[in-house]
Amino acid sequence: MSTDLAPADVRARRWTALALICAAQFMLILDVTVVNVALPAVAADLDLGRTALTWVVTAYTLCFGGLMLLGGRLADALGARRVLLTGLALFTAASLACGLAPNAAVLLSGRVAQGIGAALLSPAALALVTTTFHGPERAKALGVWAAIGGTGSAVGVLLGGALTAGPGWPWIFYVNVPTGLALLAALPKALPKDKPTAGTGPLDIPGAILVTTATGALVYGLIRAGDSGWTSPATLLPFLGAAALYAAFAAAERRTRTPLMDLRMLTRRPVVAGSLLMLVATALLISFFFLGSMLLQRVHGLDAFRTGLLFLPVALTTAIGAHLGSRLVTTAGPRACATGGMALAAAGCLPLAFLTPTADPWTTLLPSLATAALGLGAVFVTATTTALGLIPPHEAGLASGIVNTFHEVGGTIGVAVTSTLALGTAGFTTTFTLLTVTATTAALTAPLLIPPGRPRTTGGAHGVH
Repeated sequence: MSTDLAPADVRARRWTALALICAAQFMLILDVTVVNVALPAVAADLDLGRTALTWVVTAYTLCFGGLMLLGGRLADALGARRVLLTGLALFTAASLACGLAPNAAVLLSGRVAQGIGAALLSPAALALVTTTFHGPERAKALGVWAAIGGTGSAVGVLLGGALTAGPGWPWIFYVNVPTGLALLAALPKALPKDKPTAGTGPLDIPGAILVTTATGALVYGLIRAGDSGWTSPATLLPFLGAAALYAAFAAAERRTRTPLMDLRMLTRRPVVAGSLLMLVATALLISFFFLGSMLLQRVHGLDAFRTGLLFLPVALTTAIGAHLGSRLVTTAGPRACATGGMALAAAGCLPLAFLTPTADPWTTLLPSLATAALGLGAVFVTATTTALGLIPPHEAGLASGIVNTFHEVGGTIGVAVTSTLALGTAGFTTTFTLLTVTATTAALTAPLLIPPGRPRTTGGAHGVH
């Protein structure tokens, strides 16, 4: 009898671990958008302008995305369990600092520390998922993981509105503290112990600094464009600096014996296709939340709670899209799932390009964003399952780091661009037009980019063929 119970007990422990890991990841994704609805209140309390407000969002996603590859390497070198718990502890402490922040400097420093903690936690968490589950179970586990990525962003706006209108904006950060402490108590018992790893050589700290600084320069240029114009030296110089730093990063990775990123991995079509899908889908979704929050509060005069409430259907359709996507990606294939999802996102966004200031947001903005989120939820699942195809276990940390890097960089660029356009000179309708064109372009190129066929599960890696 014990031989029958043992496998069931192991299976139950795996799924318990997945639930806790996903709760930690959900907290990280939540913090990308939870600040959006609170931005007007934060600006009023701490006297922040447009540029500083944009950095409240992007400082987190920049460090999250820019240091993700290093986090993935650390997970491979030191053990995913150890790195996950370290990242969770740092994120929890930084959340407390953000809530207590008396000025912009402390708040932005706290957001940077949150991003560093997230960059450690997230790739380690996904590495644990991909190495703990095998065969058909892995497809289900990755589907759950991808759904967390889509719904967390939407729920963040809803929760941000409720907390800002209730106890106040510091609670969008305080709420992470008891959650983080509870996870720190439960996770060590649920996670498998790290296996001894062979020597991996020195960590590529210069590579991590180069790629993060390059992305920071890119974001700085995008934000400056709103104040100085797209052709001014203040905008072009950061862009040129970013290009030079990215080139230096690529050169450094080729020279070092233990590179942060094996650039050969970017020659693998599934990895490139899934990562680019993740970048575009995240840029679109985070831009929708940023723009929607600003439009509802600045133009329509809604308070934070009603703004957050309006995003509840968007959260639901994102979850539904992710659920449908996890099924369709194995039946219709990732190519059809990604194309259909992006086409639906474009169709949902199109009416917003013709939005007027007097239009009722409940009958115009809400159905449009809900439709777009339905499509993007499916794209998140497709991007994850595509990018992690044919990845052996010893590269799981690096591959998950690449996927999550593109996720956070996409959100960073999306907020920087939409803030510059919508809150600068272009206005909301022009910005929604750009997002519609972006989604349409992604829908047209997806059939060319994504490999044909359906996901095939084996006893080992879960791949897309």
